[in-house]
Amino acid sequence: MPELPEVETVRKQLRNLVLDKKIIEVLPVYEKIVDGDINEFLQIMTNNKIIDVERYGKYLVFILNDSHVLISHLRMEGKYHIRDSKYPLSKHEHIIFYFEDNTSLRYDDTRKFGRMEIRTKDNYLKVNPLAKLGSEPSNMSDNELFLKLKNKNTTIKQALLDQTVISGLGNIYVDETLFLSKIDPRRNTKEITLDEANSLTNSAKLVLDKAIKLGGTTIKSFSATDIHGKFQNHLNVHTKVNEACPVCGNTIIKIKVGGRGTYVCETCQK
Repeated sequence: MPELPEVETVRKQLRNLVLDKKIIEVLPVYEKIVDGDINEFLQIMTNNKIIDVERYGKYLVFILNDSHVLISHLRMEGKYHIRDSKYPLSKHEHIIFYFEDNTSLRYDDTRKFGRMEIRTKDNYLKVNPLAKLGSEPSNMSDNELFLKLKNKNTTIKQALLDQTVISGLGNIYVDETLFLSKIDPRRNTKEITLDEANSLTNSAKLVLDKAIKLGGTTIKSFSATDIHGKFQNHLNVHTKVNEACPVCGNTIIKIKVGGRGTYVCETCQK
């Protein structure tokens, strides 16, 4: 699943490729990608322009030339491609935006889990899905994560995956964050101290910042338009089962936490 660094990479690429282009036609090959009335969606998007692309957590927000925004969540397999308008459609291209300059923006999604919806500019940050998002690590205030964890009763791994607690982390970056903070993913949130919570916030910021600089992590199918990330070459524990821990040299193991595959060094992460 694309996480914050991957979505941020997509955002940067799209800003360079789609801004101020007039949409002359929208082709909804698979209409269920769009939440809400498909006819309203088509009416709003046609003859509109994308004037900016923002990101909140794992959500892309296309700012339109009128009073609307288009919110897009890539879910498990979603990606965008820029193609010549005459380029043949692929099997998994489900929503196609044709521009006046004979290029097209195509939403590609093997599993069809991704979603798009139209909101108005005056309230899109005040209503779900964006209203419920927790702060991103880079925007978290001192002790903010600790105060949120106090009200939870679950494993720290599951809490960090909860987008209402902290926004933007997925399975890859939670594993890496916990490793840097030397915290076992199975520990209960109520056991996490103030210092540990602040360490988690700082570690998450370090991990995400580095991943963004490297264009995200390419595991399986992620691509930003057609650019592949390189952070997978700098992972400490995620996917490293049976390999040596880069700190202590002991063997990294894979376990299940909350149903998610989790990579941990039991020597470093107490």
